[in-house]
This record gives sequence, structure tokens and C-alpha cells, in this order.
Amino acid sequence: MRFSTIALALFACVLFAGTLSAQTGSPPPYGPPISLEAAKKIVAAAESEATRNNWQVAIAVIDSGGHLVMMVKLDNTQLVSIRVAEAKAKSALGFRLPTKLLEDAVAAGGAGTRLLAVQDIAPFEGGFPIIEDGKIIGAIGVAGVLSAQDAQVAKAGLAALENPSR
Repeated sequence: MRFSTIALALFACVLFAGTLSAQTGSPPPYGPPISLEAAKKIVAAAESEATRNNWQVAIAVIDSGGHLVMMVKLDNTQLVSIRVAEAKAKSALGFRLPTKLLEDAVAAGGAGTRLLAVQDIAPFEGGFPIIEDGKIIGAIGVAGVLSAQDAQVAKAGLAALENPSR
């Protein structure tokens, strides 16, 4: 009985992810893994944004295979933020979309709540796929302050790839 409940929940999540993809356009394909150099740029810019705002956060960058490339925990950041940041990055990578969309789906109730049955999902704002040349090369997750602030830090990191002079 339990297996069928889990299978049904996973099937619903697959359908739900397809619905989100239809709403946001076709998600980009996975590409080669992010380079250490690119991850360093992203983390440096994200750390700068967090420091500028005096926010204690953890910043995780994973590659397109879901493996941790870099993790930074600013001083005095709560320890659980390390796990949450990595979970946000993995959720963004796995669903190929920002985790804010997952958060909104859960908050809306109905079929969106089935996402909570997926193991290790983090449906909270602050996780984003990292896209280069139209392909997902990794993901970033930030945790430690309000979700919108986590997202602000992550977006600052992503901007470093879009604007190399930063």
C-alpha cells in the first residue's frame, strides 16, 4: 500500500513538473559541468552581496550532475543552512527551474502539495539553475535569511556569469 502511495506521488510530481515546464517554456537541456573558475565567480559575487547586506548565509554551487563544486558558509550562519542551500541547488537542478516556482506550487495547495512527497526536495525560494550557452551547467542554492533575500544573493552570483567584468 505504501509503495503505491509513493509511486502515485512521484507520478503526480512528474506531471506537475511538466505543467510548470509548459508554463515557463521548455526547460534548457543539461550541459557539461560548471567549471571551478565559473563557480568561484558566482560564489564571490554572491558572498559580496550577502556581506554588503550583513546576511549570514550558506552558498552552494553544484555541477550539472548534482555534485557539490563549492560551498561557502559565512561566519555565524546557522549550520542547517548548509544542508538547505545544497538542497535548494539540487531541487533547482532536478526540476530545471527556480525553486520559487516549487514554493508557489506548494503554497497554492492542491496538486502542488504532492511535491512534498519527493525525497530531499526544498521548495523554498533561493535555488536557481545555472545556464550557459542555453544549457544547464549547474545550480546555486542560498540559505540563511528570508527566502527572498536568499534569492537576491543567488541572483547576484548568477549575474557574475552574465557580466564578466563584475
